[in-house]
Amino acid sequence: MSVKVTTVVKQVPSYSRNTEDVLPLLKVWLSDHDERYQRKAKKIFENAGVDKRYSIMNPDEVFTATSFEEKNNIYRRECIELAEKTAKKALKESGLDAKDIDYIISVSCTGIMIPSIDAYLINRLGMKQDVVRLPVTEMGCVAGVSAFIYANKFLKANPNKRALILAIESPTATFQLNDYSMTNIVSAAIFGDGCSCAILSSYEEEEGPEIIGEAMYHFYDAEHMMGFELTNTGLQMVLDKEVPDKIAEHFPMIVYPFLENHGLTIQDVDHLIFHPGGKKIVNTIQEIFGSLGKNIDNTKEILREYGNMSSATVLYVLERFISQKPKKGDIGLMLSFGPGFTAQRLLLRW
Repeated sequence: MSVKVTTVVKQVPSYSRNTEDVLPLLKVWLSDHDERYQRKAKKIFENAGVDKRYSIMNPDEVFTATSFEEKNNIYRRECIELAEKTAKKALKESGLDAKDIDYIISVSCTGIMIPSIDAYLINRLGMKQDVVRLPVTEMGCVAGVSAFIYANKFLKANPNKRALILAIESPTATFQLNDYSMTNIVSAAIFGDGCSCAILSSYEEEEGPEIIGEAMYHFYDAEHMMGFELTNTGLQMVLDKEVPDKIAEHFPMIVYPFLENHGLTIQDVDHLIFHPGGKKIVNTIQEIFGSLGKNIDNTKEILREYGNMSSATVLYVLERFISQKPKKGDIGLMLSFGPGFTAQRLLLRW
């Protein structure tokens, strides 16, 4: 049974700011701190490798002291609207009706919604009543690839079916106004909001890159490295500085056996479709692959243009590769890292 990625689209929220426009807001926010600390925070933003970031909120809302409830209400309201817009865009591009979708996976970790976004999409899009739902809410940046893995398993077991994956994140909704830690500042510097949608199919006649392999890799005793703490003021970022080094240490075990299991080597991979976790992680990956004659230019460009949008980001990278029309037979390696700590991989063949 062949499963193909037939459509991938992206959609940004209404508000955006270039990094140079964020710096004055940063200065006001840190005005009670000494000059040395302010310079350090400014340098983090300037060196983050992010030129622009989008948000579901305007700057006044981001920098206004609000309760967790108030911020989460904005997240719910805006994300439902953005998700609907993105899903409609994907359906239109694929020439499908909402009732042509058999399986819907919604992915988000930056707010709390019960029911999850997919329930709202069923009603707003007019999906069929027996569509299979799977909300993925606690896997962070890795959840975009996770959704592809789950969709692939469902579609391989069910011929002539389609799955819609909707990844939507608002890290700005998790910004902690009274947290002046380096973790909070780094998070604000590298993250942005965004939404993406993919449609996968097990119809033999439909076209797109075929999924030829998928696997998860879990780091032992690394739960502390990445995630959120649920506090009275919202979701507080956890981001350990050892993440890039841990990735570099495990990289040979993550990539090479996976490729070998599918009769491939890294030399056989034409496209590296990597989630841009942040500049340090990007540099770590680039150092590893640069010596092999490979590049991750699209990953770096997505980080620069949008920031890290958690689970949605790797779909932005994939969308860019698809728009570049790879040659028939080209192999793509899709890879994300996330809380757990975990790495998840997908192999595509055009």
